[in-house]
Amino acid sequence: MGRGKFKAKPTGQRHFSTPEEMLAGTSTRPRSFKRQEAEYKEEEESEEESGQESEEESGDETEQKRKGTQGVIEVNNPNLVKPKNLKARDLDAGKTTELSRREREELEKQRAHERYMRLQEQGKTEQARKDLDRLALIRQQREEAAKKREEEKAAREQKKVEARK
Repeated sequence: MGRGKFKAKPTGQRHFSTPEEMLAGTSTRPRSFKRQEAEYKEEEESEEESGQESEEESGDETEQKRKGTQGVIEVNNPNLVKPKNLKARDLDAGKTTELSRREREELEKQRAHERYMRLQEQGKTEQARKDLDRLALIRQQREEAAKKREEEKAAREQKKVEARK
């Protein structure tokens, strides 16, 4: 039921086992703790055995453990992703991975852009047609301007020849 205005602190609920209980094995520790402790000891023993067999691998491990406080404190970080070195023979060429939605949309966007650029080069898009029409008009105007300049130049030459006579 209700406890009143203030809640009791959780420190009163804690129970610490005494050294005698620990020796007798009657402590109230979780049963999984013993299993974890046993697994940890087995791992250490297997590492020692494998370390004696291959000195090359142990050299790499000691380099990793010496960085910072990693050799002093053992931390099991579930978010830490250890890089896996995959060899070419281990890769499965037939295996396809599913892409995320964002990756899939990005690929579709790139393909659509490439397709549009190909059509643009071929002159099949509306924008390309407008550009080509504009270019044709500009070429025509430049040709007309060049002809006009040539005619004017020829007319000047004609006037000079007539003035000399």
